[in-house]
Amino acid sequence: MAAPRIKADETITPPEANSPSTPPRPRRVPLGRTSRRLSFERRLRLWLTALALPALLFGGLFLAAMNVSPAMIVAAVAALALAWVIAASVFTEQIIRPMQTLANVVAALREDDFSFRARGARRGDALGDLALEINALAGTLQLQRSSALEALTLVERVMTSMQSPVLAFDVQHRLRLHNAAADRVFALKRPNSDGRTAEELQLDDLLHLADEDTYSHTATHAGATRYLVRRATFRLRGVPHLLFVLSDVGAALREEERQAWQRLIRVLGHEINNSLTPIKSIAGSLRGRLPEGAPQAVPLDLNRDLARGLAVIEDRAASLNRFLQAYHQLSTLPAPRVQPVALTPLLERIAHLEQRLQIEFLRGPELTVLADPDQLQQALINLVQNAADAATEASTHSDSPPSVRVSCHRDGTGNARYAVIRIVDNGLGLLNPVNLFVPFYTTKPTGTGIGLALAQQILLGHRGTITLANRTDAQGCMAEVRLPLAAALAAVP
Repeated sequence: MAAPRIKADETITPPEANSPSTPPRPRRVPLGRTSRRLSFERRLRLWLTALALPALLFGGLFLAAMNVSPAMIVAAVAALALAWVIAASVFTEQIIRPMQTLANVVAALREDDFSFRARGARRGDALGDLALEINALAGTLQLQRSSALEALTLVERVMTSMQSPVLAFDVQHRLRLHNAAADRVFALKRPNSDGRTAEELQLDDLLHLADEDTYSHTATHAGATRYLVRRATFRLRGVPHLLFVLSDVGAALREEERQAWQRLIRVLGHEINNSLTPIKSIAGSLRGRLPEGAPQAVPLDLNRDLARGLAVIEDRAASLNRFLQAYHQLSTLPAPRVQPVALTPLLERIAHLEQRLQIEFLRGPELTVLADPDQLQQALINLVQNAADAATEASTHSDSPPSVRVSCHRDGTGNARYAVIRIVDNGLGLLNPVNLFVPFYTTKPTGTGIGLALAQQILLGHRGTITLANRTDAQGCMAEVRLPLAAALAAVP
């Protein structure tokens, strides 16, 4: 079988060159039928010259037949040739100039410049129809370009505002897209992280997960966080990419756990209060009816024991009632009344409230958050008091003085900017970090077990987070509070 003939101006793409990672190459078609093609202008001039030669030859022969002298024939032919050249140049210019204009318009479209249009075009001729179609194409491309830019701006805005980490890798497993949440969770630094492989970023385990799998990640200053992985594919400039969106499973579980504790506290508080109130009332009434002087029939010791027992019952009932009221505060925390709050003076006031030791406050940038000042102050007071308790207790077992340090700085970029408050102590550290935010759980002899739970609930109501972890540089614990800055919240639609 004879091999197919390939025209000189065609390019044939081999089958193996069209891999899934590269777009197919365009098939080129020739503009003319000749294999060795001259430029359009030269071909036009050659055709005009070829048309002029018979006219010049006929004119010369006509003058020779009229017995005109050879000098006159040469002069007449030269004049006719010059006139033909001028006419051909004007004719060529009338054809070439519109085509050059259209070529400039198309070149501007290729450079994403949609401000050029061809003028003077009208229907009814070939060049006019071509110019009008190119103008219409430029308008369509401009509209599509504007829509694409708006969509891209919206995607960037959404990715920046998302609290869930978003990452995209190409076919070589190189990181191409990541939002501010991913930068914060995986400690990515722009632009150093761009273009690096998942193995270099220690994210290769993420690539082997299927859609709706769970992924556990341990941050530097926080415990392990479980994420639900949503995996999808998309094409960017014809190249396939892997998209990963991680949703914090722990946040949903903590919210369900908080609601369950609130329901439990409300039920227990209602039932126990129904019994405590009459117990306290009856104990007080009985203790008041005991005679001051013991009667003959009742021994003095028994009278004294009855009074002491009724006093204990009344006191413990009152103490248990106060205990339940504290938990009732946890279950009925009102919605925050947000307003701009400057963190520096707030942290200074909290540091001065502690009288057992000197709280070291490291002044940072002036940051403002939208928060309920009373609730936020209560949450931070609980954290500072816990740190002071831990440092004071540890100082009784060692020679080092108790130390608590409070600092604040800014983190994040764009609309995902946060104020980070850190409270660091030199206590004994966390012995059981799993139950830190569980109500009723406490390691203090006189603790109620609601301080951290209340602080977490307050910060969740302010779109913030709280993490506690043992220090890596020394003995002690570090509490980290993250709150969105007021400017970042105002930019969120």
